[in-house]
Amino acid sequence: MEQQAVQLDRETFSCPICLDLLKDPVTTPCGHSYCMNCIKNFWDEGEKKESYHCPQCRKSFTQRPDLQKNTIIAALVEQLKKTGLQAAPADHCYAGPEDVACDSCTGRKLKASKSCLVCLASFCEKHLQPHFDSAAFKKHKLVEPSKNLQDNICSKHDRLLEVFCRTDQKCICYVCIMDEHKGHETVSAAAERTERQRELEERRGNIQQRIQDQEKDVKLLQQEVEAINRSADKTVEDSEEIFTQLIRLLQKRSSEVKQQIRSQQETEVSRVKDVQEKLEQEITELKRKDAELEQLSHTEDHTQFLLSYPPLPALSESTHSSSINIRPLRHFEDVAAAVSELRDKLQDVLRDSWTNISLIVTEVDVLLSEPEPEPEPKSRAGFLRYSCEITLDPNTTHTRLVLSEGNRKVARMNQDQKQTYSNHPDRFTYYFQVLSRERLTGRCYWEVEWRGESVYVAVAYKSISRAGLGDECIFGYNNKSWALYCSQNNSKFWHNQISTSISGPVSSKVGVYLDHTAGILSFYSVSETMTLLHRVQTRFTEPLLAGVRINKIGSSAKFCKPK
Repeated sequence: MEQQAVQLDRETFSCPICLDLLKDPVTTPCGHSYCMNCIKNFWDEGEKKESYHCPQCRKSFTQRPDLQKNTIIAALVEQLKKTGLQAAPADHCYAGPEDVACDSCTGRKLKASKSCLVCLASFCEKHLQPHFDSAAFKKHKLVEPSKNLQDNICSKHDRLLEVFCRTDQKCICYVCIMDEHKGHETVSAAAERTERQRELEERRGNIQQRIQDQEKDVKLLQQEVEAINRSADKTVEDSEEIFTQLIRLLQKRSSEVKQQIRSQQETEVSRVKDVQEKLEQEITELKRKDAELEQLSHTEDHTQFLLSYPPLPALSESTHSSSINIRPLRHFEDVAAAVSELRDKLQDVLRDSWTNISLIVTEVDVLLSEPEPEPEPKSRAGFLRYSCEITLDPNTTHTRLVLSEGNRKVARMNQDQKQTYSNHPDRFTYYFQVLSRERLTGRCYWEVEWRGESVYVAVAYKSISRAGLGDECIFGYNNKSWALYCSQNNSKFWHNQISTSISGPVSSKVGVYLDHTAGILSFYSVSETMTLLHRVQTRFTEPLLAGVRINKIGSSAKFCKPK
């Protein structure tokens, strides 16, 4: 009752705005109380919107109300301060929908700071105090707040689950030991936790070591990327400079050829014009003589004709005309032909050189220094270091297969039975097969315990076909899956329709070891010792999924929990 009164006082005398004890309490016309500064600041903001209202009841006022000091509440607050009570818990101290609430609080519950595994209840800091003050609670186990405390109670005997049954791999109470778990291997939950904790720490150590190794690899790869980029940028720059030099050289040669042609053109044109000028002079002289002779030919007086008739020497051959007739004219077509020939040769050189350059470019390959793969374990304990828990995907399961035990076991149903799975594109429609949910990369190990006439223990890419009855859907009959056929009489390994006989019997438990990076897939017969049945060395191009195929009614396969 005293605690209820205290809680009431805290809530009653706290400012709804700042959630602290009221300071200079004032009352609004609607009767609600606030710190003077809190309500003033609130209404100062309201002035910008020209609206005033009560933050609690939302009553609106046409004008900013006058505030009156509440002397009674002020006196009570002062009295509360003298008693040592502090402000009401802020909202974030109260339990919300996602929080664990204190089981001892009444009214509005506070968040729990701890849960007690003996009391099976959760407590806020105040209600937890007896666990620290009273000797009666000294042996109680306090943990972080938990909503699942009732899971610690045996549903059958309503007692605390303090024992772990290793035979059935589940937590039980002490009464269960004398009941359905009689004769089973049992230890205290604390002892099993200690062992599991040790395994967990070892696994975490392996994971953390792998993280460190891979972070180093990432750093090295980043340095390699930077080196590749630097080399490519430098080569592009050098290549552009070399091609620029080639272009300049060609331009220079083009300019020289042009200059030579123009110079030779000028020389030849000058020679031709010189000959042309001399020929024109000869033509003028010949025309003058022809005119004189023509005039003489028209003289009618025979005596005058004879007296004027000059001695006519024989016409000599024109030296210029004869030179033109003897040597045929040669223009610059041969030069063009020579340049064309040079172009063809350059094209051949560039084509051959470009092929060579292109091959050199494509041969640039960063040889990533792959770490040496770890050797395959020799003992089952060594394999269990890489153990992983496999669960089967209902969306891939054929409708005549039934899953159980947390989707770790699959069995073939009778011919007239059929599961009501929903339609899904990942489901196998013809072959009695199922794939795991887990994508398998890195190093993994799992065990499959089979019963009945025969089963196929397989791994496959997710991209394996699902619909229809073609070989592309069957485990082991395509290049996307690998399968070990296990039976009482003979066993075989299948991949891409090629089978390999397995010598020796296969036990009812098969171990599968995968080193995805190294491309190793091994199947073992697990009994007192590990017997290698078949090993594959290949290159995996996608993550793998574990799978099972069950043809015979009554056969089953179970993916064992690592232990």
